[in-house]
Amino acid sequence: MRIVEHDVHIPAPPDTVWQVLAETDRYDEWNPFMTQLSGRLAVGEQLTVTIRPGGRSLTFRPTVLAIEEGTFVRWRGRLGVPGIFDGDHELRLVSPPEGGTRFVQREVFSGLLVPVMGRVLDDTEPGFAAMNAALRDRAVARADGAVQP
Repeated sequence: MRIVEHDVHIPAPPDTVWQVLAETDRYDEWNPFMTQLSGRLAVGEQLTVTIRPGGRSLTFRPTVLAIEEGTFVRWRGRLGVPGIFDGDHELRLVSPPEGGTRFVQREVFSGLLVPVMGRVLDDTEPGFAAMNAALRDRAVARADGAVQP
């Protein structure tokens, strides 16, 4: 098992950050890591997610496991059959006491191929950081009125 996690403070309210995340058809406009996310963010729905770790392009078809509108979504993607290479991906918004939003992106990788997927997993953390920074910039611009919903 391997866990990759990155968080960022976003000086915008959680509802604004969630709006940006929920507009999955616009990810190609701002998201350098998760360049496509299509499908409905609802439990049991299958998504199509394209990521770019280290410049490679990988597409998965994960299933949404949990969602709390405005604060949390989790899905599980697999490479082939369960237990080969599985990833539980979370996007979480937290309202810190100082205001704004703390955004946490986390993935727990498990399965037989995890030990040999080191390079892809090593490239995932900077991908999370790039996405989180871009989300921050997009949400702040939206909160300031520079980006319209």
